[in-house]
Amino acid sequence: MKQLIALYEQQSEHQVTLISGSTGKLYAQILNGAPFDAFFAADTIRPQKLENKKHIVPASRFTYAIGKIVLWSPDAGLVDKQGQIIQAMTFQHLAIANPKLAPYGRAAQQVIESKGVWKQLQSKIVRGENIGHTYHFVKSGNAALGFIALSQIKADKTINQGSYWLAPDTLYDPIEQQAVQLSNTVAVSDFFRFVQTQTAEQVIRDFGYDVR
Repeated sequence: MKQLIALYEQQSEHQVTLISGSTGKLYAQILNGAPFDAFFAADTIRPQKLENKKHIVPASRFTYAIGKIVLWSPDAGLVDKQGQIIQAMTFQHLAIANPKLAPYGRAAQQVIESKGVWKQLQSKIVRGENIGHTYHFVKSGNAALGFIALSQIKADKTINQGSYWLAPDTLYDPIEQQAVQLSNTVAVSDFFRFVQTQTAEQVIRDFGYDVR
C-alpha cells in the first residue's frame, strides 16, 4: 500500500495518510466512529458487513488484491520447498497471525490443518495480532519460521534471503482483499479510481498478489 500511495501522490495533488492495523481492529474502530475515509481490508467479510450496515459509499466495494501465503524463515536451510518441515516439527516456535483477527492467520491454520498437525503444533505456535506483527516475530528471531504474506518478503526484499515455501492456493480459502469508501469526497474517489488502473494493478502483482 505504501508504494501505491507514493506512486499516486507523484501524480496527484491529494495526500494520503496510511493507518495500519489488523482488519478486525480497524473494522471495530470504524463501527465506533473512527474518522477514516477508506478501508482497505485483508478480507471480504468486514467490507461486506460495512456495506450491509450502510457504512460505505454505495457501490464502492471492490477486490483490489488476492493474497498469497508463504512459510518463511531467515535461516536459508530451514524451510524446504514442499513445506514438510511443518510435519517434522523440528523447530521451537512457528509464528502465524491470529486466525480470529487476520485472514492470513486463518489461511495459515488451514494450511497446517491440511498437513494434519494443527493440534500437535499448538505448543509451538506464537500468534501475532496481524500479519505485520507475525513477520516481525520471524525476522527478529523470536520465531524460527512463520506463515506470512508473499507480499511482505517481496516488499522487504528478503525473498532471496532465508528460505520459503509458497503454499499452494488449493490448501486455503482465497485471501480476497476488498476496499470500500467510507466518505464520498473527490480525493477518496480519485484514489479509488487510481487503484483500479492497470498501472496500480501491475504494482500490486509485482508485490506478490494476484488481481482479478
